[in-house]
Amino acid sequence: MTNTHFDVIIIGGSYSGLSAGMALGRALRSVLIIDSGSPCNKQTPHSHNFITHDGETPKSIADKAREQVAKYDTVTFYSGLAVLGKKSGSGFEITTESGNSFTAKKLIFATGVKDIMPEIEGADACWGISMIHCPYCHGYEVRNEKTGILANGELGFEFSKLIRNWTKELILFTNGKSTLTAEQTSTLKEHGIDLIETEIEAFEHTNGFIEQVRLKDGSSLNLKAMYAKLPFTQHSDIPETLGCELTELGLIQIDSFQKTTIPGVYACGDNVTPMRSVSNAVAMGTLAGAVLNKELVDEEF
Repeated sequence: MTNTHFDVIIIGGSYSGLSAGMALGRALRSVLIIDSGSPCNKQTPHSHNFITHDGETPKSIADKAREQVAKYDTVTFYSGLAVLGKKSGSGFEITTESGNSFTAKKLIFATGVKDIMPEIEGADACWGISMIHCPYCHGYEVRNEKTGILANGELGFEFSKLIRNWTKELILFTNGKSTLTAEQTSTLKEHGIDLIETEIEAFEHTNGFIEQVRLKDGSSLNLKAMYAKLPFTQHSDIPETLGCELTELGLIQIDSFQKTTIPGVYACGDNVTPMRSVSNAVAMGTLAGAVLNKELVDEEF
């Protein structure tokens, strides 16, 4: 690459980053998209609830998006991991793992989050396939099937209420002593939702599709799917090193225009919202690109 300075650097080249890149590329801005090629949904077999793309694989959607964005000669791609970021005289400087450095007036972080797997055998292999996070993305495919929920306390109670819309054969696994209130426990039982406090030993599966949940007391239960709200960390720590504030949930704090707490830095996608879906990521990327372009326009006048 002969050019190392751009109007905008976008870190993360999945749905949100590509969407922002298209908006800016079409606005005739010079854009660099840095992507390490490791999206959090890489194991997910199908994407749903994104109109015109329902049922396609996440990879096919991303590949098509990248192909379309690459047609704009204002957009440049770099395959690699961004590891350092700092403010510079002209805006910001980003350094990659291989030592390449690039500068830009503005930054967009579309870096997503990294899910932290529970210490349960088979969880990693099942994540995104039969151990799922979102009923709107995957609930229809396992509707009316015997389903588990891995959660506890208020989250477990509210998640159970939601998932019961898709199936009445539901078990809440607290994976240890329940922290639900007596009233919550009673309400779940009234609606036919079983509660199991015994810790989970393993998910017995075939190619990521759960067949049984094995408990630490030696018993097993047949299941088709397991919902889970896993803890996570930001996939990139560069926003924090630049001073971007995080919310109580650990998400990058933004305003209604995708602006972070640091001027000139935007964020979009899973790193800013608990509503993790392809369609939502695309919408946020478009907004970030359009608002950022307007900011550049205003600075020129």
